[in-house]
Amino acid sequence: MNGGTVIDVHGLTKAFDGKTVVDGLDMTIRRGEIYGFLGPNGSGKTTSIRMLCGLLTPDAGSGVCLGFDVIRESDKIKPHVGYMTQKFSLYEDLTVRENLLFTARIFGLADPNRLVDGCIERMGLGPFEHRLAGNLSGGWKQRLSLGACTLHSPDLLLLDEPTAGVDPGARRDFWDHVHALAAEGITALISTHYMDEAERCHRLAYLAYGRLLASGTVEEIVEGAGLTTWSVASRNPGAGLHGLTERLRPLPGVDQVVAFGNTLHVSGRDAAPLERAIAPFRTDGLAWTIIDTSLEEVFIDLMRQSRDGLK
Repeated sequence: MNGGTVIDVHGLTKAFDGKTVVDGLDMTIRRGEIYGFLGPNGSGKTTSIRMLCGLLTPDAGSGVCLGFDVIRESDKIKPHVGYMTQKFSLYEDLTVRENLLFTARIFGLADPNRLVDGCIERMGLGPFEHRLAGNLSGGWKQRLSLGACTLHSPDLLLLDEPTAGVDPGARRDFWDHVHALAAEGITALISTHYMDEAERCHRLAYLAYGRLLASGTVEEIVEGAGLTTWSVASRNPGAGLHGLTERLRPLPGVDQVVAFGNTLHVSGRDAAPLERAIAPFRTDGLAWTIIDTSLEEVFIDLMRQSRDGLK
């Protein structure tokens, strides 16, 4: 990462029809950082990202983005932002080249043909440049969309669930492109539901019901959760773990039980009560091993806590 603060906001709040969607968001994001936003649907991820980069005016709060005030100078921020949605915003009846040329002219860019040639080469779109965008696979539509939203050399990328509906190979290629852009000093704000993608971000924020519940690197978030996790497997491959989940979940000290293939991961926020809870089940037929808590287990726990907080 290249350092230097790009976004610094405090207390950002937004409500729609009387319902608070984002409640008092504080956040600092550095230049060249890939910052991931996670949370359940309706948690305020997209609204938060749009407020951070001046595309949506907060009802309360303050801050700067790219040196401009997010409330009073939002119009100065927008030209420096590239925005990519999960629907890609392409003209499907235009070719790849025509889509890029149209985008370049909308931005009023000088020498659009040269810029489009460079984008096609950079994104590997050469074999498809005369193909209609509507006839591309999801992965190639994704590449074209990323190329289009970076034609004007933005300082900040807003990527709203950009890999939804594309295959794992295309997702990996996309992230390689994003990391290459970050190495050039471009900052990226990305919302995603995929844990493997979250782990490719430099830092993360987890939002639920409009509130920021956790933020930091993957390591900081996992450590901050304070979860202890055990893996349990049957010593008899044919026996399975039928019924064990239902027996463990209600026990004091057990905060979650999640199936992972042929094992169960059993987690709790207090190691001693958790160990007491599982002690009766540590029989010869079951193999118990203490393991590192995963990011997915942390987010499952955060989601459960946020739901419990509404009861």
